[in-house]
Amino acid sequence: MKLVRWEPFADLEDLFDWGAAPLALARRPRLLGGKGSTFEWSPVADISETDNEYLVKADLPGVKRDDVEITLQDGVITISGDRKEEKTEKDEKRHRVERFYGSFTRSFSLPENVDESGIKAESKDGVLCVHIPKSKTEKPKPIQIPID
Repeated sequence: MKLVRWEPFADLEDLFDWGAAPLALARRPRLLGGKGSTFEWSPVADISETDNEYLVKADLPGVKRDDVEITLQDGVITISGDRKEEKTEKDEKRHRVERFYGSFTRSFSLPENVDESGIKAESKDGVLCVHIPKSKTEKPKPIQIPID
């Protein structure tokens, strides 16, 4: 049997080398302000495309519809809102708190082939779905050019 020296940080270096670390750390909440301050967090989102529309799905468990705002400006759609912290009972002890509370925002640039007037959103089971229809544009027909 061959003995191999264990390098505990080799895997960590590999993680940074292939670029996954920035993606993994991008969703990490950041502490705002000093003592007793809140975290800035952002929900995770998926973006998909069909022949007719783009679809943005954002996980917003525990966020009420009235606490979410979707805006569109200069080709950028922004989802922002606030998740309010649950009130605890006087005799309740918290052993672990892993969910984040406070305001959040996510912005996505839209492609040019979007029908901005047809954007619709729905919220169900803690998932916000924003339907962004594609604009109806006909593909230009090729023009035959004669050769002299």
